[in-house]
Amino acid sequence: MKLQVLADAEDVANAGAAFIADAARAAIEARGRFLFAVSGGRTPWVMLRAMAQQSLAWDAIHVFQVDERVAPAGDPDRNLTHLRESLLANAPLPPENIHAMPVEQDDLTAASVAYGQTLQASAGDPPVLDLIHLGLGPDGHTASLVPGDPVLKVDDRFVGTTAPYQAHPRMTLTYPVLNQARQIVFVVTGDEKVDALARLVRHDPSIPAGRVRPDSATILADRAAAGGVDDG
Repeated sequence: MKLQVLADAEDVANAGAAFIADAARAAIEARGRFLFAVSGGRTPWVMLRAMAQQSLAWDAIHVFQVDERVAPAGDPDRNLTHLRESLLANAPLPPENIHAMPVEQDDLTAASVAYGQTLQASAGDPPVLDLIHLGLGPDGHTASLVPGDPVLKVDDRFVGTTAPYQAHPRMTLTYPVLNQARQIVFVVTGDEKVDALARLVRHDPSIPAGRVRPDSATILADRAAAGGVDDG
């Protein structure tokens, strides 16, 4: 696992945009397309706006969701709402190349199975995404893999659903997808993440993020989040 410490959240966002763009170019050159899954968060939305300014073969880029809150279409709590505002509104990405989690369906279990099938159709069985962007919560959660939730134990499905967390049930990618990705990039900002980031760097399996396969992972963190952890 590689750690790069940057000055502040803006620098992290710009570094993240460059990291994703480089991964996209390499994947498109090697395999003709770039399969990318994105999480939510304030810094990531800035990151995606910066990514939108990159010169890329946008029609070869497919964007999936790492997780999503169960809420109506257009709800400001939805990651998809911000994904469209930050990336789709600013880049020539074909709208059909954003593959939204179907959280508006009544049967969330069936919807999660359907999204798993979407991943399989695009990325194989098991799905192998080129890059997955993850965040990190102060409690050590990543994606919507939250401490204590039964979804942490799912090992036979690519997508799961959670109990309500911060007011919403969630749909989330599970470890069988996260740990197949060619690359993982964690984007971590804010001093409330100091303890969780230190535990992630130690690959501490007692936090959900610590169970993500470390050999394919890069962490981009600001100084506030890094605390006393040294990069390199």
